[in-house]
Amino acid sequence: MTTIAERAAAAAGRTEPASGPAEDAPPVEDFTPAPDPMADYEPGDDDPEQVPVGVAWLRVRREIRAIAKGEKYDSFGTKFNFRGVDTVVNVFGPVTLKHGVNVMSSKVEASYGEKSTKSGGKMRECSVLVTWTVMGPMGDTLTLQTMGEALDTADKSTTKAQSVALRTLLLGFGLTPTHDQDPDADRVERGNDAPARSAESYRDEILDKKTSPGRLQQISYELANQRMLNSQVTNEIGEQETLDALGRRIYGERTGGGQ
Repeated sequence: MTTIAERAAAAAGRTEPASGPAEDAPPVEDFTPAPDPMADYEPGDDDPEQVPVGVAWLRVRREIRAIAKGEKYDSFGTKFNFRGVDTVVNVFGPVTLKHGVNVMSSKVEASYGEKSTKSGGKMRECSVLVTWTVMGPMGDTLTLQTMGEALDTADKSTTKAQSVALRTLLLGFGLTPTHDQDPDADRVERGNDAPARSAESYRDEILDKKTSPGRLQQISYELANQRMLNSQVTNEIGEQETLDALGRRIYGERTGGGQ
């Protein structure tokens, strides 16, 4: 059956072009999605287990356990203990690497001001809001934010503020306790109090092949906090050795750094 337009065109000696795309229209290409770069990925022997980021981070927390306040700072005659960013990164770094966790800053918002010193000098004050991306071994991520503040007389206030934000992220998101004695805690011993760890129990944990380098570092902080670094124990070959020397030696053997 022909249409009215086609019959009219035939009567006039013309041919009505068939309906469809114009001859000069570009060809329509089939859509092919981009290949998934992880589709054919197979973990190697040294790669972390492919688990969600939440599980990987939980494993990091489980292994680190605690970071003691082992550093001292004297501010205007007042001494206090703290956990510096270098200490925190040194503990978290090897453990996050082991479990395939990456911690990256994706956005930094900074504001600045000036503070005067007692001598009349000027200090630059920096406050930062840092947005962090925590990526797990499977590529899934968590987005977190922390703040940091710092003062500096030169050009280091921004770097210091970001370091504070990083320390806050690792300690806060990691819920990392200190295991330090509360200064206001009651020191009266009670029958149901948990006994302190013995030097031998620390020796056994240090020598255990399952104890990671990160945990060995943490044991060192615990021993320092409990004033047990110089405690003598019998090592694996039957000789007397301090817990400090034993821990350093085993840590060097497991990290390839020697003694």
